[in-house]
Amino acid sequence: MKIREACSSDIPQMAFLMVQLGYPTTVEQMRIRFEKISAEPSYHTLVIEVEGKVVGMSGLCTGIFYESDGIYVRIVAFVVDDNYRKKGLGKLLLAESEEWAMSKGAAGIVLNSGNRTERIAAHAFYKAMGYREKSTGFTKQL
Repeated sequence: MKIREACSSDIPQMAFLMVQLGYPTTVEQMRIRFEKISAEPSYHTLVIEVEGKVVGMSGLCTGIFYESDGIYVRIVAFVVDDNYRKKGLGKLLLAESEEWAMSKGAAGIVLNSGNRTERIAAHAFYKAMGYREKSTGFTKQL
């Protein structure tokens, strides 16, 4: 097991993980997204691999607080392959994500998670890892 920064060779597996997260994604779409994400200094992508296969990812970005001093990190994508869940990999990946946030001087970490029924197990996992549930807010597609 190894956690590391994502690279372009991980794109096919990251596309597969996006599908598991509930967002249909082709390899080409993921390639375009990852190229843009990788070019942004405020973004960081971690992957966890088992026996050379990427089985999870954490997409992170830093932000600046309006309401207080300092920065925060937002986990905008977090997923472990269905076949590798309940083996402690999510805990390790989340801990590494938190370590990265602390290394950036973040005062807090925010996690995005959909409110669909298939996300109930994920929400229980986040709560068990010490995350508090807050309002989901609003979104509008432009």
